[in-house]
Amino acid sequence: MGFGAMGFGAGRGSCSWNSPTRAEQAQAPWAGGTRGPGLPEWAVLVAGPLMGAGDVIAQQLVEQRGLHGHQCPRTLKMMGIGFCFVGPVVGSWYRILDWLIPGNTKAVAVKKVILDQGGFAPCFLGCFLAVTGATNGLSLHENWAKIQQDYMDALVTNYCIWPPVQIANFYFVPLQHRLAVVQCVAIVWNCYLSWKANRM
Repeated sequence: MGFGAMGFGAGRGSCSWNSPTRAEQAQAPWAGGTRGPGLPEWAVLVAGPLMGAGDVIAQQLVEQRGLHGHQCPRTLKMMGIGFCFVGPVVGSWYRILDWLIPGNTKAVAVKKVILDQGGFAPCFLGCFLAVTGATNGLSLHENWAKIQQDYMDALVTNYCIWPPVQIANFYFVPLQHRLAVVQCVAIVWNCYLSWKANRM
């Protein structure tokens, strides 16, 4: 897959007449201007249905609740978290990360994965568990206790799945498609998160 003005950088050492100026690059990366390969709205919105799909898989295949035992409010709740939290936060993070570390070389991909998995992932995972606990009606004390119980297991599982996926994502996939790729792979991850976050 090629990288040009529509990719996530200027390409392998290439420079074109319509490359973004320094002033354009200095704009806030979360500002959704018309120039540049920003994330399209659908890439953020797709997080909701995919979070819901992960919860359906968790309830039916992992917890084996069956159709009559399926908790529809829980699925809708996870979809809402996808729409309102996961999609906007992860989408904005990819813009910021591409702004901080532009390019598409192997070295750049590794740097992005280190920053993504070493900085963003631990913070995001803790926030996700906190948000899910709050939407489940847990008190502050109960929510903190659940985060302490689940956080390290979830973080270790994250590191077993995401580093190789993200290296490929940052190196081969243009910015505007990255969130969609992550969310497609994340159906399995979302299934795990839904099971973990909703296990009382």
